[in-house]
Amino acid sequence: MAISYVGVGALSQAATSITPAYPGGTAAGQLAALQVVSGHPDDSVPSTPSGWTLAGSFSGGGGTFGSGTGPRRLTYFTRVLLGSDATPTTTLPTGTGSVIAGRILAFSRSAGTGWRWASTFGEDTSSGTSFSAACSQALTWAANDFQLIGYALPVSTASLTSEAITATGITFGSVTERADDQITSGNAGRLGAATCTVSSGSGTQAPTVTATLAASSIGVAGVLRLREASAAISATAQTVSPPRNLVSVTGMLAENIVAATVYRLVGTARTAVRAASEVNVTSQDALLRVDAEQPFGTAVSYTAELEDANGVVWTVTTASSITSTVTADVISDAIRGVGASVRIASWPEKRRDRDATQFNVGGRIVVVSRPRSSPTATVLVRTETAEAGDALQDVLDEATEGVVLIRKQTTMVGVDSYLVVLSDSEDRNWYDAVRRWSLDTVETEPWPDVLEAAGFTLQDISDNYTSLQDIADDNATLLALALRDFGV
Repeated sequence: MAISYVGVGALSQAATSITPAYPGGTAAGQLAALQVVSGHPDDSVPSTPSGWTLAGSFSGGGGTFGSGTGPRRLTYFTRVLLGSDATPTTTLPTGTGSVIAGRILAFSRSAGTGWRWASTFGEDTSSGTSFSAACSQALTWAANDFQLIGYALPVSTASLTSEAITATGITFGSVTERADDQITSGNAGRLGAATCTVSSGSGTQAPTVTATLAASSIGVAGVLRLREASAAISATAQTVSPPRNLVSVTGMLAENIVAATVYRLVGTARTAVRAASEVNVTSQDALLRVDAEQPFGTAVSYTAELEDANGVVWTVTTASSITSTVTADVISDAIRGVGASVRIASWPEKRRDRDATQFNVGGRIVVVSRPRSSPTATVLVRTETAEAGDALQDVLDEATEGVVLIRKQTTMVGVDSYLVVLSDSEDRNWYDAVRRWSLDTVETEPWPDVLEAAGFTLQDISDNYTSLQDIADDNATLLALALRDFGV
């Protein structure tokens, strides 16, 4: 696995607006980085081009903005190329002496699931030819990380040599200069760019960027650290009754992911998967959660928001969707991993009450009331086999916190809901296994999010294995065991 430099486009410079060109050799899947040097009397940040992402921006160097003097700003924008990409435009407001210049650099990767980046910046406020900028934010480093090193100087004649980067405990390979441009627009400036790769070492450190200048100058420098993404999310349908989906996020350790949130997607609607909100995954490579509350008869997919150690949030999404198919309606307890097949026979009404008191004040009725209650209803269902009837007994007997989930065979708004069953009556036939149930219910909230949905039970393991060695022989890792489909 490695990131390679592809090329750099021509310099574009002006007073307020530039449209830099892509370098030759770009292709879909590559990463483009637009490095911009700017200056403005109001220290404005250049606008983000359409379809690009602001990866970082910093202004510094000290002094008052003027011709060849004062602060300059260094900004990075990024874009994963699609193969037919419009050239970007970035602008500044009109201002006396304003200046903006930029180049697009492109990079390719040989492995990974995508791109990850982070940036940090520093300044040198002492005018001289030995430039040194200690960056303020520590980045995570690992072997094969690729660095785009940028410089933004106010002195246009301060050409750069001996560009370098250092960080405690990190060994960087040789640095190669990619651009060293004199900017003559507006109050002028200098754009420098160089690249290198981490040879060895890992850790979280703030780097220092240095260079030798041909003329004395102050200025700023920055590092855009690039990395091949390793994190991915997948979902597997389990052949159990009621069906559930096992969702796993893997490859987080290499990206220094510290927090993860997993969502179920139905169309554009997004719902957090149980016990998967802002989970601390520091030093953890995988996260597994069971979704046993998905709607039936409709396609669902999953996405995860992953926050890395630098505070950047990345998104990964499953490559395909899952449609859970059942042959009946279902009443279940996701926390215990149990459920029963039923037929909803009648649900004629939902009743809502409001506690209120009336006062006759001078012939005028004044009502003081509280919020309307949750719906209550008598739900009639039937079970059609002895096994289904016993399963419903089990669900109702041991319902976690008294809550059950009822779902239609094909999801239906107003039916799929969480209920507390206050009382139930069971009517049996002497001539068949059909049972008719009358459930007095109150709609309620789902189980607390701290409660995870059950994947497999100890009984599942007991039914399938006779010894710990059998488990080890059949499952290379604990994740493999957690993902096993015991319904097959």
